[in-house]
Amino acid sequence: MNLHGDKDVRTIPISQERAHDAPTSAKGISLTRRNLLKGTGVLMGVLAAGSPLALLAPSTAWALELKTLSAAEGDTLLQMGRVLFPHDKLPDAVYALLAKDLDAAAAADAATAKLLRDGIASLDHLAGGRFLKASASRRLQAVQSMEGQAFFNLVRGKCVTSLYDNEMAFTAFGYEGSSWEKGGYITRGFQDLKWLPNPPASASPPPYFG
Repeated sequence: MNLHGDKDVRTIPISQERAHDAPTSAKGISLTRRNLLKGTGVLMGVLAAGSPLALLAPSTAWALELKTLSAAEGDTLLQMGRVLFPHDKLPDAVYALLAKDLDAAAAADAATAKLLRDGIASLDHLAGGRFLKASASRRLQAVQSMEGQAFFNLVRGKCVTSLYDNEMAFTAFGYEGSSWEKGGYITRGFQDLKWLPNPPASASPPPYFG
């Protein structure tokens, strides 16, 4: 797929809708042309055909703008996130949110930007040249060797919210998100037992709303 030469190529601009924000519909994601992405770096990818996100999104191509970090630096942080919190269900589009959050932190504080760039340089060195080209086992060794350092702690700490508190991760894991504004789960699947035989009626009394 040509994401550079065709002016009509459309991508999904990755955003970070949090659980406490107003809910958004995946089908309502707006599209943007690639030439609107004018940051220092741009991460791009394609959602796997047949995946939950691909079935809901209007396009399988995605793009994420970085304002401070380069595309290579952002990709390194993305792949480090995969080493720290590996999930086959999560596409790179979700791990890219980690790079976006860290990029925002770098843009807000010069010391953080230096910490990230120095940490990425150390990852490359420990991986024997370039972290992005290293084998999975070499990447794991490189990340493990930095455990406890400020760079490692910053990236690992950011993973918790970046990877799990967003609409795309909810879709990938099959989590419906916050339920209180929808009336809760009591009448929306709370008593579903699809992996077991149906229990007797006496074991599942009707809910009481009095």
